[in-house]
Amino acid sequence: MSLTTAAAQAPTTRAAHAPTAQASAVHPGTAPAAATPADARRHDLAAFLRSRRERLTPEQVGLPPTGRRRTPGLRREEVAQLAAVGVTWYTWLEQGRDIQVSTQVLDAVCRALLLDPSERAHLFTLAAAEDPAPVYECPSVTPSVRLVLEQMAPYPAGVINTRYDVLAYNAQYTAIVGDLDALPPEDRNLMWLAFTPSRFREVLVDHETERNVMVARFRAAMADHGSEPGWKSLVTRLQKASPDFAQAWQRHDVARPGNGLKRFLVPGVGMLHCEYTNFWLGPRLGSRMITYTPRDERTRELMELLPRKS
Repeated sequence: MSLTTAAAQAPTTRAAHAPTAQASAVHPGTAPAAATPADARRHDLAAFLRSRRERLTPEQVGLPPTGRRRTPGLRREEVAQLAAVGVTWYTWLEQGRDIQVSTQVLDAVCRALLLDPSERAHLFTLAAAEDPAPVYECPSVTPSVRLVLEQMAPYPAGVINTRYDVLAYNAQYTAIVGDLDALPPEDRNLMWLAFTPSRFREVLVDHETERNVMVARFRAAMADHGSEPGWKSLVTRLQKASPDFAQAWQRHDVARPGNGLKRFLVPGVGMLHCEYTNFWLGPRLGSRMITYTPRDERTRELMELLPRKS
């Protein structure tokens, strides 16, 4: 869309959403309307855009220098030109006005302002819009995380992602889930192990109740990944392999991740009464370390019997 065309269209688009002067006026003796959360968010969005615009120079974005400027940074019309949107529309956006914002235009503004992934995510959050190209957390496990897993001994601990793929674990964790190294990569998933014959399903005492909780949390997490082939493929595999999963999936129950209690009856060791705790490895609810710690002194003693080497 050309700059001229966008600018010409912007007032028409705004007219449908802008309050008239008569409607906006506050009558004598009446209190002004209280600010809403949406108002505050638009105010923050406006301030954020101005701060990002003012830190850039024409040279950084490929524009020719224009000599000394009265104010730092780019001009609004230059950002509008770089993003291929109307100057009037972008001005309204920076003023915090209540206008309709498409994800495509927000994406163009992000690129025009050279926003990094954190800044981009912040802009889409303030605009109350879904990012069409979100940056997902890298699934790799760092050496420092692996060292923490080892130091958790004798308590079982593992790292999983939101899809329940097991990414790393200590030796004690294998007493619960089995020898993951012996499984193909696509089967190293707690959802798969919970609904198909496995050591994990055998030792998880309350597996029917626990599986329903897992399905609810899995469905809630999938809301952000529904179009990704890996997630859809796992659901399809589970539906074919387990009528129990298919039935639970059809209930559309959802739940947020959380901490809780689990019981494991481990052959050669005994009944473990555990409290599990999630430690997220990033600022978002992505990959997390799960630790299983004893709820009582007997479980503490039994955990000393768990394998020291995987």
